[in-house]
Amino acid sequence: MGIKMGKVMAVCISEKRGTKKVNVNEAKLIPNFGLDQDAHAGNWHRQVSLLSFDKVEEFRKRGAAVLEGAFGENLLVEGIDFKSLPVGTKFSCGEAELELTQIGKECHSHCEIYKQVGDCIMPREGVFARVLKGGTIKVGDDLYVI
Repeated sequence: MGIKMGKVMAVCISEKRGTKKVNVNEAKLIPNFGLDQDAHAGNWHRQVSLLSFDKVEEFRKRGAAVLEGAFGENLLVEGIDFKSLPVGTKFSCGEAELELTQIGKECHSHCEIYKQVGDCIMPREGVFARVLKGGTIKVGDDLYVI
């Protein structure tokens, strides 16, 4: 199975791009597409975005009232420092399997979070993956680095 690494703290989707994602607690991962009903899903290399829960907690301690999905992340995971992993790293969660495709991204025209808080951690801490194998993913699931 791999080494148990982290716990899924939130599963977030947004119906259209440019809007905050909301924690729906459970969603279906579709192979080579992303999370069912998420605006950013599609046949490209950034199907699913992952962010470390621990980094969001650090951010909150600086006085930012950010909720799950505020940084545009699909999966908020406790216990994994995603940006320390190389591109090509694979993750498994239940039946589902993901492959890390990109580390960080540009924060386009300073997102809403940036405007509210003066900083956004997604460009530094967020990573992207494509879905190799589908399955349901929910809050409380273990995410393994394979």
